[in-house]
Amino acid sequence: MSKRIYIISLFCICFLFPYKAVAQSTVITGIVTDSVTNEPLPYVSVFLKGPQVGVTTDDEGRFSIKTSSAFSKIIFTSLGYRGKEISVKRGGTHTLEVKLVPSTYDVKEVIVRPKRERYKRKGNPAVDFVKNIIERRDQNSPENHDYYNYEQYDKLTLALNDFSEEQKKKWLFKKFQFIFDYVDTSEVSGKPILTVSIKEKIAENHYRKSPASHKQQVTGIKRAGIDEMFNQESLQQFYDEVFKEVDIFGNDVTMLLTRFVSPLSNIGPAFYRYYLMDTIQIEGEKCVDLAFAPFNSESTGFVGHLYVTLDSTYFVKKAKLTVPKAINLNYVENLVISQDFKRFPDGTRIKTKDDAVVEFRILPGTQGLYARRLSTYTKHNFSPPADMSIFSKEGRVIVDEMAEVKPEAFWIDNRHVAVKSKENAVDKLLIRLREVPVFYWTEKVISILISGYIETSKESKFDFGPMNTTISGNSVEGARFRVGGLTTANLNPHWFGNGYLAYGTRDKKFKYKAELQYSFNKKKYHPGEFPVHSIRLMHSYDINQLGQHYLYTNKDNVFLALKRMEDVRSTYLRNTELGYLREHKFGFSYGLDLRYKTEEATKWVPFKPLAGNEFKRYSEAEAEIKLRYAPNEKFYQTKGQRYPITKDAPVFTLSHVVGLKGVFDSKYNYNRTDFSVRKAFWFSAFGHLNVMLQAGKVWNKVPYPMLIIPNANLSYLIQQGSYSLMNPMEFINDSYASWDLTYFANGILFNRIPLVKYMKLREVISFKGMFGHLSDKNNPALHPDSDFLWAFPSTTRMMDKKTPYMEFGAGLDNIFTILRVEYVWRLTYRNHPGIDRSGVRIAMHFSF
Repeated sequence: MSKRIYIISLFCICFLFPYKAVAQSTVITGIVTDSVTNEPLPYVSVFLKGPQVGVTTDDEGRFSIKTSSAFSKIIFTSLGYRGKEISVKRGGTHTLEVKLVPSTYDVKEVIVRPKRERYKRKGNPAVDFVKNIIERRDQNSPENHDYYNYEQYDKLTLALNDFSEEQKKKWLFKKFQFIFDYVDTSEVSGKPILTVSIKEKIAENHYRKSPASHKQQVTGIKRAGIDEMFNQESLQQFYDEVFKEVDIFGNDVTMLLTRFVSPLSNIGPAFYRYYLMDTIQIEGEKCVDLAFAPFNSESTGFVGHLYVTLDSTYFVKKAKLTVPKAINLNYVENLVISQDFKRFPDGTRIKTKDDAVVEFRILPGTQGLYARRLSTYTKHNFSPPADMSIFSKEGRVIVDEMAEVKPEAFWIDNRHVAVKSKENAVDKLLIRLREVPVFYWTEKVISILISGYIETSKESKFDFGPMNTTISGNSVEGARFRVGGLTTANLNPHWFGNGYLAYGTRDKKFKYKAELQYSFNKKKYHPGEFPVHSIRLMHSYDINQLGQHYLYTNKDNVFLALKRMEDVRSTYLRNTELGYLREHKFGFSYGLDLRYKTEEATKWVPFKPLAGNEFKRYSEAEAEIKLRYAPNEKFYQTKGQRYPITKDAPVFTLSHVVGLKGVFDSKYNYNRTDFSVRKAFWFSAFGHLNVMLQAGKVWNKVPYPMLIIPNANLSYLIQQGSYSLMNPMEFINDSYASWDLTYFANGILFNRIPLVKYMKLREVISFKGMFGHLSDKNNPALHPDSDFLWAFPSTTRMMDKKTPYMEFGAGLDNIFTILRVEYVWRLTYRNHPGIDRSGVRIAMHFSF
């Protein structure tokens, strides 16, 4: 997944703070939870038997009592729960974890005793009750109307959590004492917080039932915070996915880039334990408190309560969800989701508030991060929009041109929830922070690590990079040194240039690239900003590693320099290219490239016909058309790459290349077609499957550099779309069909193994392979008298049309929360010389 939230957390890690308890004669602290759901219980009465000293638990179920009086026991009582007495030794400090058992209730003349050990699904009125809710969950949906419109206000707050006065004493804050003037109190947890980012958005939502369409027109955007160093549009996409609007009426709840089983899922009765608790009044209506908790507390489900009307509609008035303490979820200490619904006169369910709070901590003992996404909804109606043209506009989200420059008066008049003065002071805080050199340079370093580029000034017109390619190496070039960069929109918002110069110490050759691009869209900073509509001219000369391609990184990334074998299957390629690309907001893009390339042979990759003289080089002119469709794709855009935030959206690509004989000394006519599709499939809380399918064919008789060379991965890092145990140019085909399947099981087995489950390991299985075929017309061994086909390298083998190349991997994910280790076996073609039959591969990534 995208790494943005962890970069923000890197800032937080610096703020370590000690914990110091205040001693009294007797200090008793602790937390009170529901024995069924493990959810913290607020407002529980806690008092000492004897002196009758007492307190109530806070919103998180926590309490603290200090006394020097004599007492015999501590007593806990709460409406709807059985009272509990605990003996505590006088003196010292005591920390308690108290679980209260729900009382027995009479709901609709059915006695329910919510004891875990007696839980049964069959004949359980709570299960029958929730099934009735599930059956009716779509009956009162607002999307049953032909049109549905409403206004939405979003506020996302990121803060350093539990930022107490104790921090002032730390040496780290010696030069930052002023930040304590900005410390606020969380409205939810009551903890002191230091807000470091706040984002607001106001939008009008329009839904049409037929033909189905849902458009959001954003009328106002306001941003301030420490994360402004990142691409704001991409960061907004990331936040929208991480803190996604929750729909409890679906089968899955998407939050933190993870799928949780909804308490109203079709599989809910098999996944959750349900309990009918007390009846309460909500806005004048009598409602049942339906409690729920997953059978396995490590699985990705919720604990919480639904408050449901007692009439025949089973209308959900309120929902409160949190996660079990033992859940297999990284970095999350607490997560609370609260939702409010109201009923229109015709019975339609309308959501009025969606409030989600997450408390993160990357490492024990480090400063925590607090995030709150509050969404409110007003002005609901079911009439056609005044402007029906909204449904014909490109994209799911349409941002008004002036949305980001709205005056403060607009926000005062239109925001649904007041913003506190200290939240509004984030800009002032950052100005003061940046006056301190250590903060200023730390922010610069983090920006370079994320973007990969060094800006040359505050309003940089030229950025150096990418920095991860500055030093690398391979078997042909030896040590490779590279310097490069790109111009920015501060120089010109339409014209952009980029390039690099590289040198290898072993081959002693200079390589280079120069590109000029004109963008028809005015850009904010760099030409890759979505959507792209541009024309470009590029010329390059560089090493060409045949059969090695990377989807999300540069070929000379320093982290790929360590290889499992010599990577000498390379030529030198001189390439001139004229390209046009147009992207549309609804996910469709198309491009046309005209290129002329000259490829130079090397001693490892000769161009030698079986009959005739060896070629030192060959030239080819070609045209390529590319089509791509990725509806609802979400990605993080850097200056040089796009990284998918999720792979849920399908991505279809189709390309066709035509060789143009006779153009600029081009000698070959040929046609090549390739098609691919990528998508992730989620199985609710039971993990997800990443799927990548590809197929292609070369239709003509051509020399082998123009044929299909499978993608071999020579590094020890796991790379999608490549083969970990295949050698470069081990196979050459003119048609193929391949698959790459990876199943992340989400701890489906390890979560159930005692002791092991506390390590939060997750299973991962991969299976990839390729059916390939070389037709007789392109097999040089069958045409020994031809000077048109060139002899294959000595290590190249033919692939049996009926026997695919296959690899299988099994391993552990989430090791120390960031590491995936996999052992890979080669299943076929195991007798080829010089190959690896198995090996360990690793990947480092962050995920919740």
